[in-house]
Amino acid sequence: MASSKTNIKFYSIKDEIRVLGVDDAPFSLLEDDKTYIIGTVFRGGSWIDGVMRSEVEVDGIDSTDKLIEMVNKSRFKDLRVILLDGLGFGGFNLVDIKRLHEETALGVIVVVRKMPDFKAIDEVVSGLRHEKYYRRCMLHAGKPFKVVTRENKHIYIQYHGLSLEDARSIVKLTSTRSLIPEPIRVAHLIASGFVLGESKGNA
Repeated sequence: MASSKTNIKFYSIKDEIRVLGVDDAPFSLLEDDKTYIIGTVFRGGSWIDGVMRSEVEVDGIDSTDKLIEMVNKSRFKDLRVILLDGLGFGGFNLVDIKRLHEETALGVIVVVRKMPDFKAIDEVVSGLRHEKYYRRCMLHAGKPFKVVTRENKHIYIQYHGLSLEDARSIVKLTSTRSLIPEPIRVAHLIASGFVLGESKGNA
């Protein structure tokens, strides 16, 4: 297990900070038991240095374990931050970002395009087999905060293991070509192209 830090201190955030962006591949809820997750290693929001791959269960509870394993076994030992496209992969396979931070010693930032409908999510979670786990993940993710990444346009983030100020700075720094961080955008394109034969959808 990597050493845990309550908050990573960034004395300065360099333009080439090494980050990992993660998104999941397309899948069928009716046909697929598992789906791929793709990680892209970037220096800032401009240079891609590598790609990682793992699998998670559709609507399972193994995404945190798989992310920890993917990061800690990686040859990229100078990663500073993990950027996640949403809190869940493979449907409702939620990530415990507190544990992900503690077991990788990296800051974790969750990027969402719109403010989540927490009332609807609460209704979905109630009575599910893994309800306690899901609620713990949502509790650890905390309140979403707005980040303006384009003029008059914004996204929301949740974070753990770093300050809100640093999380906002990293998201702005890496959002070089769209509303969302480039490592997540490219992970989305690779993931969809890997499964479908070519990338599709908005990224």
